[in-house]
Formats: sequence, C-alpha cells, structure tokens
Amino acid sequence: MPSLSCHNLLDLAAADEAPLPSPTPLRLPRVMSVASPASPTSSSPPAPPRRVIVSHRLPLRAAPDQASPFGFAFSVDSGTVAYQLRSGLPANAPVLHIGTLPAAAAEAASDELSNYLLANFSCLPVYLPSDLHHRFYHGFCKHYLWPLLHYLLPLTPSSLGGLPFQRALYHSFLSANRAFADRLTEVLTPDEDLVWIHDYHLLALPTFLRKRFPRAKVGFFLHSPFPSSEIFRTIPVRDDLVRALLNADLVGFHTFDYARHFLSACSRLLGLDYQSKRGYIGIEYYGRTVTVKILPVGIDMGQLRSVVSAPETGDAVRRVAEAYKGRRLMIGVDDVDLFKGIGLKFLAMEQLLVEHPELRGRAVLVQIANPARSEGRDVQGVQDEARAISARVNARFGTPGYTPIVLLDGPVTPQEKAAYYAAAECCVVSAVRDGLNRIPYIYTVLRQESDALGDDTPKRSVIVLSEFVGCSPSLSGAIRVNPWSVESVAEAMNAALRMPEAEQRLRHEKHYKYVSTHDVAYWAKSFDQDLQRACKDHFSRRHWGIGFGMSFKVVALGPNFRRLSVEHIVPPFRRTENRLILLDYDGTVMPENSIDKTPSSEVISVLNRLCEDPKNRVFIVSGRGKDELSKWFAPCEKLGIAAEHGYFTRWSRDAPWETSVLAADFDWKKTAEPVMQLYTEATDGSYIEHKESAIVWHHQEADPDFGSCQAKELLDHLENVLANEPVVVKRGQQIVEVNPQGISKGVVVESLLSSMVKTGKAPDFVLCIGDDRSDEDMFESIVCPSNASVKLPATSEVFACTVGKKPSMAKYYLDDTVDVIKMLEGLANAPSQRPRPAVQLRVSFEGSL
Repeated sequence: MPSLSCHNLLDLAAADEAPLPSPTPLRLPRVMSVASPASPTSSSPPAPPRRVIVSHRLPLRAAPDQASPFGFAFSVDSGTVAYQLRSGLPANAPVLHIGTLPAAAAEAASDELSNYLLANFSCLPVYLPSDLHHRFYHGFCKHYLWPLLHYLLPLTPSSLGGLPFQRALYHSFLSANRAFADRLTEVLTPDEDLVWIHDYHLLALPTFLRKRFPRAKVGFFLHSPFPSSEIFRTIPVRDDLVRALLNADLVGFHTFDYARHFLSACSRLLGLDYQSKRGYIGIEYYGRTVTVKILPVGIDMGQLRSVVSAPETGDAVRRVAEAYKGRRLMIGVDDVDLFKGIGLKFLAMEQLLVEHPELRGRAVLVQIANPARSEGRDVQGVQDEARAISARVNARFGTPGYTPIVLLDGPVTPQEKAAYYAAAECCVVSAVRDGLNRIPYIYTVLRQESDALGDDTPKRSVIVLSEFVGCSPSLSGAIRVNPWSVESVAEAMNAALRMPEAEQRLRHEKHYKYVSTHDVAYWAKSFDQDLQRACKDHFSRRHWGIGFGMSFKVVALGPNFRRLSVEHIVPPFRRTENRLILLDYDGTVMPENSIDKTPSSEVISVLNRLCEDPKNRVFIVSGRGKDELSKWFAPCEKLGIAAEHGYFTRWSRDAPWETSVLAADFDWKKTAEPVMQLYTEATDGSYIEHKESAIVWHHQEADPDFGSCQAKELLDHLENVLANEPVVVKRGQQIVEVNPQGISKGVVVESLLSSMVKTGKAPDFVLCIGDDRSDEDMFESIVCPSNASVKLPATSEVFACTVGKKPSMAKYYLDDTVDVIKMLEGLANAPSQRPRPAVQLRVSFEGSL
C-alpha cells in the first residue's frame, strides 16, 4: 500500500494554480460490462482485462447541431491513432478512451454529456477550464516542450516557436495532468485494467497515477522524438519528467535513437543503467524493471482501403489525372509547423528546375498543407514563407498552363488526398525533425491500391525521405537525404524522376511488404502484449510509495526482501554468544560519491565499540589495498581486515597479514597492464589502480556512456589475452578488475567461518552488509549453506543485507550508508543478554498436614 506520508504530496507541485472546478463526480462503473444471457454457472472463459486509452484528445469529431441537447453532433474520428489501435487489441476486450473534448466542443462540459459519450462511444471526457487548457496545451506543450523535443532550444524570440521555461506554465501542465489522473481514479480498476498513455502532453501522468495506484499497469508511448541528453538536460524540470516516465511499466519509442537518448538521460541524470535480456531492454528502478520498447506506429490498412473504395475517390482520381496529364507529379503532405521543412522542400524544387532545365514544364510538386495544430506567430511565419517561396518559383519558371509548385493550404478531403497520392510518382518528405510521420506509409499503400482506382499498371513508387524522420529506419528502399542540404534534396528528386521503372517496382514492393505487415494493429498488439509481460510480477511483490511531489516513486520488493530494522536484529544479537560482523567499505560504511575516502570519526567510534565486546568479531572486507586500509583503521586495535577481496587477511591490528597461497605468480600483470594503459589513454577520466594481487581500471570520472562502452570492450579484450592465465576478469561498479583465480569475498568469508569453527567458536550470529556485485559472493556464502564448504549451526541467526533496493542474494536491505551507521550504532548500544540468577524460594509451613 502507498505510504500515508506521501498522500496528496503531488498536489504541492501545482500549488500556484487556481484549484480545478469540482463538479459532482460521476458514478461510473469501475468495470464496464454488458449483460450476458449465460447462466452464472457458465464455464465460458473470463473476459480479458479492460484497456484504458488515455490521450490528450478523445478520438471524436464534433459538428454544430442545434437539434442535439449538447449543441453538437459527435462521431468517431477514425483517423486518430488512439482509435485505430483498437484493431490490434483482443476483440472481446472492453476499451475506454479518456481525453479532452474536440476543440470545437470544448465548452460543452456536463455530466449528461459524459454519460452520453461513455454509453455511445466508450469515451470519458476530461474537462479543463479554457484558460488552463490554453496554458497547458498552447503554452507549455506546444511552445516549450514540443519545440525542445524537436531540438529547438528556447534561445530565440517566441516568434520563432520557442518560449523560455516558465514555472507558471509548468504548473498548468501539472494541473492538467492531475485532472486526467482524477478522471482515471473515478473509473480505474488498478488490479485488472491496462492503462495506455499517449504522447508528451501527459508526460507527468504516470507519476500522478502511480501515486494513487502503486500496482497500476501503466504503459506510455511517446509519439514525438526524444532528443539527445544534451538537449533534454536543458529542461529545468528534467528529473521530474524522466522519473515520470520511469513510473510507467513500459515506455515505447518509434526508433532506437529516441530510446537511446532516453536511456542516456536516465544514466546521466539518475545514474541508472540498463540491461538487454532476451531482446528486451530493462531499467532497474527501485526494485521495478521498466521495459523500453522500440516499434514505429503503422497505418490502418482497413481505413485506407475504405477511402479508396469510396465513389468520391474515383472521381477525384480522374480529376487529378486530367489536371496533370503529361506531368511528372511529386507529392508532399505536411502539417504547418516549423519542423516539416516545407520551405526547404520548395527551395529544392527551385534548385531542381535550375539544374535540370529539361524538367521545366513537366515536373510538378503538389504540396498539401494540413491545418496547424497550434497557434502563434511561428505558424503564420511558416505559412508566409511557404507562400513567398512558391510564388517566386512559380513566377520564375511558370508558364500559362504550368505551375511548378501547387500549394494547397485550404481544406482537402481524404478522397482528394488519396487521389494525389495515387497519381504521384514520388513522395517527398523533408522534415528537419519529426517523430514518425506516416505519410510515406500512406503513400506506399495508396500506390499499391491504385488498381481499385482504375490503374492496372505494375505498382511502383519512389520516396525521398529525410534522415531525421522516425520512419526513415524502417523504409530502407527510400532515397534518404539531409533536408538542410537543398542541393542534395534536389538531386534526390531528380534521381527519383529518372529511376528505371524496374527499380521503382523493387523499392515499392520492399516498402509495401513492410508497411502491410507492420500496420497499426501489429503495433498495438505488440505493445499490449509487452505491457502485460512487464506487469506480470506486480502481485508477487510488495509496493511502497516514497518521495515528495514529482519525485514520487514506488519501491517494489520481493515478498521475502525487507528493510532491516534495529528492532528486528537487536533481540537475536543480544541472545547470541559468537558473532561475526562482515562489512564492505566503499558504498557501505563510506558513501560511494565521497571525495575523501578516509573513514569518519563516527565510523571509527562505532567500529571500536563493536570490537570491545568479546563476543563480536568485526571484519572490513574490501577490494582496497592492505596498506591503505591499515592506515585508515589504525585506531581500531581489534578490527579484522580482509584486503584485496581476501588475498590479504589479518584478525587484528597487531596480528600479521595472512596471504592466500592460491596465487604466487603475477606475471600476467605484464600482459594486462599494457592493455589497460591503452584504454586509459583513449578514455579521458579513467585511471589504473595497482594492487599487490590485482590490477583495476576505474572509469567513474569518465563520460558515463563512453566509459561503460570502453569497460565492455576492455573486459572482452582482457578475457581474450588472459584466457590461459590463472586469473578472473570482472566488471564491478564502474571498474574492470583482474584478480587471481580463487580470490573473492565469498572465499574469504568461508575461510573466516572455518577458522572460527576450528577454534570451537562457530558463529551463531552473522551480519554481512555490502553494496555491489563483489559482495554478492559474501551473501551467497552465508545465505546458501548447500553451496558453502563450511556449515553454520542450524540455530545461527544470519542477516545478509544489501545497501540500496535492488535484486540481490541478500534477504534484507538498508537505504544508504547513513542507515548502515545507524544500524551499527544500534548494535553497539545493545548490551548482551545475561542469564538471570536463580531465584531461591523459602517456604514455611505452619502447623501440620
């Protein structure tokens, strides 16, 4: 259950906002069902869980209708991805859409309308006051977050599309996301429903939702690009947004580039690493595994075929064919925004006609400009630029009956668009940055379906495609271009028009095979299955909510993995006689990020107090060298030290060092050191640490991504060159280390246990605390008695404890080094339990029996 200390803390994030209106909450069913004639004892399989699709807008259209009690007639908008994805979900699974009303009907808010839309369209509207929605959508989303996700830093005036970060707009963004969470709270059955959140407008929603329902099954798909970490890290609330995505169970991206940038942001901002296992990328985040999925959205084949089969489409095709008879037609379809590169495309068309005079009077570029999705001077600027360039090119190269650039910036019906797609020899997409852009997919399908429009010639098509568009990796037959290079785009357009028909057919067949098999149903089904897989362990773990505001997160722990408390460990500590306490150093009693690694006076004091008890044997078990540890712990007379992972051991300050007899030949260092030196010179911030028994390459000061990549390469390199040497090459926490075989913390623990058993003081209490991979060997030695060479008494109290919440052989955890010191102080202050003296009872009897 969530921590009560975090209740409503997220509301603090929007404290500066006026409170949202609180209409009477709808009494909606948490599980939507339809009455079935089946008897209660029917053996029919249970219905699949409900899918809750959350997007900024509901997949609806609204047209003014005075006859309607709401003032609008509503219908399904089948062109939206939120609606099209239903084709990939189980046919018998209930689906509920949550989002705001269409812009035309934004003011028609009422409970009656909500009930009507829920009953007729399975849509539940989120009502936002108009001023809040304007600040949320047109302010923060479209004029700050959206440009930045497309690599436009807010260094320019707002007339060019980028606003500087404003805290008030961010609070509006949070308030809107909180309103979505409020609506979800009314209807969600968190143990059953699958929630699928769409796009950057709702980036904060996973945090609000996770706070209320720790076990909620949440997927998030980002339809826009995720910029490089250098760009993303300029956002003042960058940590909030990354943590929000990590509060989902599954995060989806169109391309590997976008996913790679997200993983880099997680690494650089939060220090999180990812692992790839059996084809899935996972990020360990407070005991939860957040899965990262990479798959571009496809198109709705059924919808396109329905457009093709419409009688209006055939008429439109005949009109277009007649209008452009004898011309070489190219098509471009783009929204009016800064990043679609419409102006660059027109300049490329101009360059094409300059360099290839033979195409004048023949080549035509038809540009369909879809309505802008935002408002502002930047949109007007794009329109003005496109009109100005097209007018100049047409004035320069146009003739009576010939217009090189046809700009259609008015309403164009789907049937008319389909006609232009089907007639065009080439599709040109020159966006300078775009999330996916399904225009090439649509073009490919409509060229293939042109036989339904009366064209029975062999199918062929060519696509000139910007390399900065999300669909570029999936269309390997396209002519990829740098849209910023006008000459390159012009040359690609010329190559497309001059390409042999046989090659055009081969490229078309390759694209159509991919597009037709990776449609929107395939994408939705794949995401849905992966979301279920990512959530399958929810009920086998315990969940706690921690953190304030947008830093809220859920800690998921196994049923037997729990926090080690002083109250739990002190009673067995008191009643035992022979205790062994094993402590790692870095990351356990000393913070990992501390610059000065010398132990504090507090650490020295608590270790001395533990060592003063004759029933305790306390050891520092570390990978550090013996000279360094001897110097640091000189004030601890009775403290035992196992240095260099146990190669050197001593039982007290005045005892001699014992050396492992397993390793005596260190000639392998002559091979390993030059290899490490090579990587040190190539990796800025790395260095080599020399030990008597080992050699270590550190990269914690290097670039996180490059250092990790170099560490992997070094590991492989060392394993190859040292394959015949008696050594082990290991990766640790930002290190690569070469040790002699048979030397590990697990081996030294078994040696210490064996020595205590031989002296007749087999430990009946063992506490082992560590934080990294090398400490797992210690945990295994004491937690898995079947694998150990030394058997502890059956009555021994064993506490294996890791620092930090993460998968581990240990059964317990402590949060950080501060908790470790508090735990040790609790043990140092706990007196041993002494046997009580026998009580003598004197009984006197008066009289006689």
